[in-house]
Amino acid sequence: MIIDFHCHAGKGNAMTAPWNTDAPLGAYLRRAEAAGIDRTVVFPLFHDDYAKANAELARLITRHPDRLIGFAFVHARRDQGRIMSMIERAVRLWRFRGIKVHGHEAMPTREVCETARAFCLPLLVDVAGKPSVIEMLAPEYRDVNFVVPHLGSFADDWRAHQQVVDQLMHHPNVYGDTSGVRRFDYIVQAVERAGSHKIIFGSDGPWLHPGVEIEKIRLLGLPRLEEDLILGGNAARLLTGARIGRTVQSQLNSPPRSFRPREGVSLYST
Repeated sequence: MIIDFHCHAGKGNAMTAPWNTDAPLGAYLRRAEAAGIDRTVVFPLFHDDYAKANAELARLITRHPDRLIGFAFVHARRDQGRIMSMIERAVRLWRFRGIKVHGHEAMPTREVCETARAFCLPLLVDVAGKPSVIEMLAPEYRDVNFVVPHLGSFADDWRAHQQVVDQLMHHPNVYGDTSGVRRFDYIVQAVERAGSHKIIFGSDGPWLHPGVEIEKIRLLGLPRLEEDLILGGNAARLLTGARIGRTVQSQLNSPPRSFRPREGVSLYST
């Protein structure tokens, strides 16, 4: 199963840019189906009322229940004091499977992290080019899985990419998603140094084409087992906590290694 771990959906209310105005899924769903994507994690756009935005997202998901998986968006400061209740509603009523926080608004607080821990949910944290915050979060909450979109920077900040790759190696509970990473060799480096079990495919749809984003993973030329982990296995493990096969488990317990790409395909394909 292929899972896109990063897609926006619904409407924002600031209407000053695409990311706070509208994220229609019609074209995205057609493109995702053509690319072989089975399920997609969706979360709201920037909004001044995330309780409302999450409820609207839940209604949208009912139109495509076999395709979409909801993550609740929260503002760590503005929603202070009600985050636990917001997430409880999202999990129990709508079956949401994770939490999204964006550093442009506010970085995760203890309240956010403890809520993620209480409900055993992955926490998707856009660090907005400031991955140093992960050094505060990951050691304090070792039983919470943090996923860092864009390998730390949608703005192509190589320093952020480099720091996130280091964090993937050092923190067992930190993962990186590949959405919008234009500097391909940082994806290569992340896999080589941290291992395929720490990387998660994401597209940053609907504005980025999922077929283009998935091709980056194909171009790594990984053995099938490792490619499958990035394209869906790692995401499924974080979303469900399901047991995995002994063969995969033995590889995950092994230290990162240099791997050989499939014959005829280079790790540094462009």
